[in-house]
Amino acid sequence: MVALAAVTLGACSSHPPAPSAAASADYSYKIGPGDNLNIVVWRNPELSMSVPVRPDGKISAPLIDDLNAMGKDSTSLARDIEKELGKFIRDPVVTVIVTGFVGPYSEQIRVIGEAAKPQILAYKQKMTILDVMIAVGGITDFADGNHATILRTSENNAQYTVRLKDLVKRGDVSANVEMKPGDVLIIPQSWF
Repeated sequence: MVALAAVTLGACSSHPPAPSAAASADYSYKIGPGDNLNIVVWRNPELSMSVPVRPDGKISAPLIDDLNAMGKDSTSLARDIEKELGKFIRDPVVTVIVTGFVGPYSEQIRVIGEAAKPQILAYKQKMTILDVMIAVGGITDFADGNHATILRTSENNAQYTVRLKDLVKRGDVSANVEMKPGDVLIIPQSWF
């Protein structure tokens, strides 16, 4: 009877286990709405300032109106700003430093269901599911943690099973897996 129950429960989870390594070595942070940028224009302190990326993904600064920043890395944005400022000053040298990290919506990690504090998190290179669990305060008493899944949007919405209860409640580090930008962690409610 116990073997039949184990087989039945195992059949309920039709998703493969999540791969333990997922991060790519060539990942580069992309700027998104809500990020704060520190723009430094060498030898032009009056043009240097801190600006937020607006919800439409654009920034405005002295001599620059509505420049798209969303989805760019800091170096390519600096080159775009140099191009715009080059209309007014000779050979501008610009550095862009991201100081508040949110990232584009497509790269944020979403945690839904029976997390203590379901929320959206900014993706960080080599971020693991344990890092996510710490950020959301773990799972609730009603969570079916070992039937949680990762919806991986970067792989055409492939779903993988993760063992959150084993990781969080039992300390089984073999259940810790890396996250990818855009992952959605779904934590279902337990039926009993």
